[in-house]
Amino acid sequence: MGWESSMRELRPLVHLLLPLCVHWIAEEMTVSVLVDLTTRALCPGLSTCSEAIYINGIQQTVVGIFKMVVLPVLGQLADEYGRKPLLLLTVSTTIVPFALLAINESKASVYAYYVIRTISYIISQGSIFCISVAYVADVVDQSKRAAVFSWITGLFSAAHVLGNALARFLPEVYMYLFLVETVKPTSRHDQHSGCLHKAFMIVEERYNSMRHAATIVLSRTTAERITDVVLGELEASPLKGSVLLHSQTLKGMSLVSFYYELGMSGTSSVLLYYLKSAFGFNKNQFSEILMMVGIGSIVSQVFFLGFLFFLL
Repeated sequence: MGWESSMRELRPLVHLLLPLCVHWIAEEMTVSVLVDLTTRALCPGLSTCSEAIYINGIQQTVVGIFKMVVLPVLGQLADEYGRKPLLLLTVSTTIVPFALLAINESKASVYAYYVIRTISYIISQGSIFCISVAYVADVVDQSKRAAVFSWITGLFSAAHVLGNALARFLPEVYMYLFLVETVKPTSRHDQHSGCLHKAFMIVEERYNSMRHAATIVLSRTTAERITDVVLGELEASPLKGSVLLHSQTLKGMSLVSFYYELGMSGTSSVLLYYLKSAFGFNKNQFSEILMMVGIGSIVSQVFFLGFLFFLL
C-alpha cells in the first residue's frame, strides 16, 4: 500500500520529473567531455591547461557571488508569475552555451562559452531545484511532501549516474550500430564464443582498466613524479622527501577525497583538470569516476542516511 500510495502522489508530477530527468542527464553528459574540449582549445598540444583552471575558478567565484542575489529574486518571480514560466526560463538558459560549442570549438568560442555559461549558471544553478520543490509543495498534500522530495533527490542522483554512463558508452554503441565498416574484419578465435562469455570478457576488461587506474593513483613512482612537478623539479630535503613521496600520503588523500565526494554527488571541474594533467585521464576515465561517485551517493542516501534517520 505504501508503494502504491507513493506512485499515486507522483502521477501529477510526471510532467515535472520527466523534463528534469532529461535535463540532469544531458547536463551530466557534458561534464567529462568539457575538460578535453576546453584543454584542446585553450592549450593545444598540452595535457594540462592552467588557463582553463583559472577561468573555472573565476567562473565559480562570480556565480557564487551573484547567486546570493539572483536566487531570491527568481523565487519571488516564481511566486508572482508562476512556477512554469520560471522553470522554462531557467532550463532554457542551459542550452545556449553548449549549442555554441557544438557549432564551433575554436578558442574564441570557448571564451564565449565561459561567459554565457557563467550567466546560465547564475540563473539556473540551484534555482531549478528550488522552483521544482516549490511546485511540488503547491500540488502535493503536506503529509506526502517528504516522500515526493525524496523521489526528486533520488532521481537527481540516478540522472547523474545515467548521464555519465551514456557519456562513457553512447559514442561506442552508436558507432557500432550505425557506422558502416570499410575494412573486412579478420577471423578471431573468440568470435564464435557465447554471449555469456563475451559479457564476462567485457566486465573483466573494465575491471582490469579500472584496477590499472587505481594502481597508477596509489603507486609511489607516480607520487614522485607529481611531487617533482609541484616542487618545480627541485631537489627536496630528506625530510621533505620522506613526507611528500611516501605512498601512504597519496593513499590517504585518495580516501579522504573519495568520502568527501561520496556526499557531494559529483566532482568539481578543477579536480577533473588535475586528473587530466597528473594521470592523463580522458573522457572515458572521467565518466567512470563520476559514475562511481554517483553510485556511492545513491548507496549512501538509501542505506546510510536511512540508518541515521532511524537512530535519530
